[in-house]
Amino acid sequence: MSGVLLFGAVYFVIMLTDLECDYINPIDLANNLNMYVMPEMVAHLFLFVMFLLLGEWMSMLLNLPLVGWNVVKVVNARQFYDATEVFRTLPKHKRENFVKVAFYLICFFYYLYSMIITLVNESTSDHQQVGY
Repeated sequence: MSGVLLFGAVYFVIMLTDLECDYINPIDLANNLNMYVMPEMVAHLFLFVMFLLLGEWMSMLLNLPLVGWNVVKVVNARQFYDATEVFRTLPKHKRENFVKVAFYLICFFYYLYSMIITLVNESTSDHQQVGY
């Protein structure tokens, strides 16, 4: 799930860069990105809720700031890209998406590290039970 969110954030950065270089017009950008905004937020919220239910407190706390940021954006109705104002707000959108890329990249490697540590600990405990 984290890899999908990372891929989505990179896609958003690429699309915003294409707008900045005039490879795409603002209406197409808004139409393309707006269809992925809510699914990204729902996927991230699902990941957060799963960490909460599974008792993965460190992972949950790691994701809490972005969940809070997404909730504030939805409550204030600022989650979608507006084709009429996208050029004025382009630096803010690019900065936000670069931060998301960095956040999802850090999370991806943290989850990978956690998985490897869990697998190593389980295999070590299996060997100790058998008597190796």
